[in-house]
Amino acid sequence: MEPYPKIQSVAPLDDARLRVRFQNGVEKVYDCRPLLRRPEFFLLKTPAFFRAVRVDAGGYGVVWNDDLDLAEAELWTNGMDVKEHPELYPENASPTRLVADAEGLSPGSPKP
Repeated sequence: MEPYPKIQSVAPLDDARLRVRFQNGVEKVYDCRPLLRRPEFFLLKTPAFFRAVRVDAGGYGVVWNDDLDLAEAELWTNGMDVKEHPELYPENASPTRLVADAEGLSPGSPKP
């Protein structure tokens, strides 16, 4: 069995979802909402905390802090391919733009 591809980038989306780009070029949207029912993931309900997601060193997962992370295998296996499901992500938008919008940094973005 081949190893799962490593993660290149991650961007938080609305509705507790993540857009994950893997080093092989595949982009997937991972829905974190089912995790929010589990006590160990309650912090993800805080929008500012959720937006603080980043790629773990080496691309082996995504992390929010030292105690909260998701492995690349979980994201790869249960994420939905953006090419196969374009409705998951608005066209002509980039993860960088959405992160900037979410943080109120891009012109015209709604202020928190």
